[in-house]
Amino acid sequence: MTFLTTTHPAPDAPGASQDAATIGLIGLAHGTSHFHHMLLPPLFPVFMRDFGLSYAEMGLLVSLFFVISGVGQALAGFVVDRIGARPVLFAALGCFVASALAAASAQGYGGLMLASALAGLGNAPFHPADFTILNKRVSMARLGHAFSIHGISGNLGWAAAPVFLIGIHHASGSWRIAYLCAALLGLGVITLLAVNRQAIDDHHQAHAPNAQTAHARQEHPMAFLKLPSVWLCFSFFFFSTAALSAIQGFASPALSKLYDLPISATAFVVTGYMICGAVGMVLGGFLVARVVRLERTIALAMMLAAALLVLGGMGMLPGTMAAAVVALAGFGTGLAGPSRDMLIKRAAPPGATGRVYGTVYSGLDLGFALAAPIFGALMDKGSPEAVFYGAALTLVMGVVSASMVGQGISKAARQKTQATT
Repeated sequence: MTFLTTTHPAPDAPGASQDAATIGLIGLAHGTSHFHHMLLPPLFPVFMRDFGLSYAEMGLLVSLFFVISGVGQALAGFVVDRIGARPVLFAALGCFVASALAAASAQGYGGLMLASALAGLGNAPFHPADFTILNKRVSMARLGHAFSIHGISGNLGWAAAPVFLIGIHHASGSWRIAYLCAALLGLGVITLLAVNRQAIDDHHQAHAPNAQTAHARQEHPMAFLKLPSVWLCFSFFFFSTAALSAIQGFASPALSKLYDLPISATAFVVTGYMICGAVGMVLGGFLVARVVRLERTIALAMMLAAALLVLGGMGMLPGTMAAAVVALAGFGTGLAGPSRDMLIKRAAPPGATGRVYGTVYSGLDLGFALAAPIFGALMDKGSPEAVFYGAALTLVMGVVSASMVGQGISKAARQKTQATT
């Protein structure tokens, strides 16, 4: 079995308004999933105070989330391909509501672990479910923009959670009220999607399985694991997420140590990185429809990001400028995002979209789970510059993976052309 290219969209593909409805609803759902990545961390200091917990115990809550999400994500793809993405999406959102309620009623560490586990369980099926819906319902002309909005909504979800939870906690004087409000937020999203459920129906007749898809489903369900492209995409996500983990967790203290800046002056770096990433994703959505060799876009964008991270870690720039350079690196990773998601679509066999996205995106969870302690150890050893050098190195390794995927797809396309001539 070789690399496979994407199939053509259905001839009666949906119009702009239908595409917009699907993209908007899936974007909202994806933002909700990223919101729940950050359900507990913003209030870690409060839990430590109220329950007498340690930093290590707080870190275990994060690890629990990503372990459950990573293992579940690979398995959830099979469920999505078998029963459809829409019911799985609603079940995932229900887990988020249950997670927020568990946090609101927690009486100790056990309650927080339950909340983290439920959030991880809810996050597990999200990428196979939402990418299956986008790939099946959105017309090819707007699919790049769909991937762009999908990525931006995730960044917004990350950004919204601390403001929402800490803001309500301070306003009400109770973190339990903050989590009850988070549960209401989840119920609101479920209600909105339920009212507009036709827009996220991945069994829509315009996207009924074609002969190629039907033939693919006769293969063994695990046959897709033989595809080199699947594991190369997995490794791409692992490496690129490791870089993100380094920036999210350690860019601010690393810059503070390197340039003798107060934390208050470097705290904006992660926010700036995310904002630059969002801008890059918007532009990346336009590039997808105009570029054939997507791996080249990914390579140029991520090499730019890697170079900026190295420059920021060298200690040669004025401190404020170095922080701005690190934040600007987010533009490169954001620019690569839509091309990355389209590359996975092209590498996925017909009828196995959920399984491929589930397996590939589990690399994201593994990257988060393993990178944080490694970069934390570098900080403990007094090597803040290694945070930026290490993040740059992982981006370069991600470029290598993406390039190999693109080469495999191009080779398969040439062989198919030769076979038909």
